[in-house]
Amino acid sequence: MSTFTIETTYRIPIYRQRSYQADTLVEACRLAIEDDDWEGQREDYESAGETYVTGAWPGDVPPYSVPALPIPSHFGEALQRKAEHFEILLGLLKVFALPPDGGLADEPFWCQRVHAAIAKAEAILAGARDPDDEGSVS
Repeated sequence: MSTFTIETTYRIPIYRQRSYQADTLVEACRLAIEDDDWEGQREDYESAGETYVTGAWPGDVPPYSVPALPIPSHFGEALQRKAEHFEILLGLLKVFALPPDGGLADEPFWCQRVHAAIAKAEAILAGARDPDDEGSVS
């Protein structure tokens, strides 16, 4: 039987509740995100995330003292797994958004939804806000 050193992690949400004066909700949200003063923060242990594997090494060794072993993806954090798979699905959606002849899809509803989904996915990957298009996919 082999021995492995395994590092596991879980995330604890840290939150703050603060009031901001702004003309719109969007502006207030932006102020809250840009606010780097976390005095009075609270930890939310009740909402701690799942436990996932963040490192694995062969033997009974100090972590990071030898090369790490590859970790099967299903032991990773679900949110990260979703993000990585999201990129794959976006690529596939882009491929199927245009028919083989290079023209636009015949169905206007389908075409509009596909392009809105692509625009939103690209914004998420870029760390940008959602497109302003009202018909975008939520």
